[in-house]
Amino acid sequence: MALDTTTSDVGVLLREWRTNRRFSQLDLALEADISARHLSCVESGKAHASRDVINRLASALEMPLRERNALFLAAGYAPEHRETSLDAPEMARIRQAIDLTLKHHEPYPAFVVNRHWDVVGMNDALGRVFSHLRDGGPKHGNVVRQIFDPEDMRPVLANWEEVAGDVIRHLHAEVRAAPADHKARTLLKEALAYPSVPEAWRTREPAAHPSPLLTAHFRRGAIELIFFSTLTTFSAARDITLDEIRIESMFPANEATAAFCKKLSA
Repeated sequence: MALDTTTSDVGVLLREWRTNRRFSQLDLALEADISARHLSCVESGKAHASRDVINRLASALEMPLRERNALFLAAGYAPEHRETSLDAPEMARIRQAIDLTLKHHEPYPAFVVNRHWDVVGMNDALGRVFSHLRDGGPKHGNVVRQIFDPEDMRPVLANWEEVAGDVIRHLHAEVRAAPADHKARTLLKEALAYPSVPEAWRTREPAAHPSPLLTAHFRRGAIELIFFSTLTTFSAARDITLDEIRIESMFPANEATAAFCKKLSA
């Protein structure tokens, strides 16, 4: 059933998403299989889009589920996707799958983050390795703060500028993709406000690094560890929580790092 909202809001959101995705009205209309004239009228508030049209536009724009809900609300419809806590009984199988993935990655570090980079799960290897790099392990429960705070993991990240620059690019992309996500925007501002962050990053994104794969170099005293990572997500997620979760698995980039992790495990 339609809600009591205006159609002008949906036009603003569609234009923002279309611009961020670098679609012209014609491109988006063709991708969503609607007329360019109808899309123009929806964006200007002269026409009301049906739920089916909103769904097709969201799919064409590859919008995350949370943003799709916002688009439905702006168009005057009830949200389509729910958000279920990982602690809920119906998520038991999902928790088992996550735990299994983390456990099977031993003796190498792996952790789970949500859309705002908050760590919501990790394996024992991450605690072992990071406790050797920083007494007591990370100070923050958020990856962005861990990387940017000089009192957290930043001092032991030997290639900090390379890793931090990659994070900043991701944060800028997330803010562009979801302009209404105030938490993402705040996290970006917080990262840029930390000491000794290159001034240029505040006005433009760091240049992309030419290397084919980003690695994280950690160094503390005689300990030198190098990791690269893979990300695992849930395919065909219909719940916002699952749509936003990703599992980062850290792999040793050399034999010395692999041997160190195995020794800690033993």
